[in-house]
Amino acid sequence: MNNLAKTVSGLLTLLLVLASPHVAADTDLGPVFTESEKRIFEEYAKDHRPGPGDTSGKKNPGKKGSAGRKSLPPGIAKNLQRGKPLPPGIAKNYLPGDLDAQLPERKGYERVVVDGRVILIEEATGIVRDVLEGVLFPE
Repeated sequence: MNNLAKTVSGLLTLLLVLASPHVAADTDLGPVFTESEKRIFEEYAKDHRPGPGDTSGKKNPGKKGSAGRKSLPPGIAKNLQRGKPLPPGIAKNYLPGDLDAQLPERKGYERVVVDGRVILIEEATGIVRDVLEGVLFPE
């Protein structure tokens, strides 16, 4: 094989590798909440918003003990972002069952509520893949 053919062959191989979805997936932050999921969260929040006379708590009624709870310390809140592991010992709450039932299944991922944020976590690694702030029971 001459040098030109080797160069062309090498470039074609490189293009195929770069076009591979596996390579592209390794360079981004992975899955995120879809627009459909965001709409479901927003509709749920609208339908379950506490009324004017409701004193049972201002935050997520599905989140046990959330009324009156202080926000996360700034250092921990800062580390609660995409691409980082969920800080150890952080109190996470699962979505209300009726909300979770409306969402599509995500194998290998879990959706939790932490300090009023909905978080998508990769179960195998504990890495935060997406964070939605203020979409579910905004303050």
